[in-house]
Amino acid sequence: MPGQVKISSFFTPSPAMKRARSPSPVSKISENGENCPPSPSLSEDQRAKIEQNRLEALAKRQKSISDGLLVDVGDSWLKLLEPETKKDYFQSLSKFVAAERNKHTIYPPANEVFSWTQLCPLKDIKVIIVGQDPYHGKNQAHGLCFSVKPGVKTPPSLVNIYKELETDIPGFQIPNHGTLTGWAKQGVLLLNSCLTVRASQANSHKDRGWEQLTDAVIRWLNDNSSALVFVLWGAYAQKKGAFINKQKHCILKSAHPSPFSANNGFFGCKHFSKCNAYLSKNKKKTIDWKKVL
Repeated sequence: MPGQVKISSFFTPSPAMKRARSPSPVSKISENGENCPPSPSLSEDQRAKIEQNRLEALAKRQKSISDGLLVDVGDSWLKLLEPETKKDYFQSLSKFVAAERNKHTIYPPANEVFSWTQLCPLKDIKVIIVGQDPYHGKNQAHGLCFSVKPGVKTPPSLVNIYKELETDIPGFQIPNHGTLTGWAKQGVLLLNSCLTVRASQANSHKDRGWEQLTDAVIRWLNDNSSALVFVLWGAYAQKKGAFINKQKHCILKSAHPSPFSANNGFFGCKHFSKCNAYLSKNKKKTIDWKKVL
């Protein structure tokens, strides 16, 4: 009949309506931190903001599934660490550390456990120094192996490291502190094998899962980078780095700088100048070892 409108026309949007309802080409962030590919029309600033939103969502999710263990993790490290959080060992580790913090004083503080990821982005890493256990004294540990917070007395092993630097690096003067953040900011990853410890009880968090996490970090760096320098002081570090590909990377080994072993091969190892020689040979910027802070 003339002028009659089909019922179906009320439920079929017109071309104009379709255009009006079309979603804008903006990448959306899912609750688990995943994102849809952004439209090619987005500016670099928009893309950067979208990526930042994704990383923040991912960090929030990581913290919620790890009993607060993953706190203040550097953005560049989230993709590497995320697969580990889904493994059984990490879930057990998270519960263990949470229970320990409820009962005891644990070092370092939760917001400094992953300071090595904040100070040393993945893309900047050139040198990896492998430690074992965080310092267990008050106000010492802050997430970097061999390093202590400002104002804290320099520990004996670091005193010996400074002594070796004094004979190895021209112009190095032993500082009146033990804070090594200046090295980390230049691409020296100061990585302990175990990342937490109970106050006054060395190795109290040993074999609880941290070693698996830090092994995963070293394996990733070994597999996905080239011409890195791995510094392995002492039998423990050397065992931990046994799988490192010496065809791709430089491996420097010696006795541990502890007062108990420094005279058995650490003093005179010249690892700092050897490290820079290797970096220079591979056209990488050398480390200013004098810039400790």
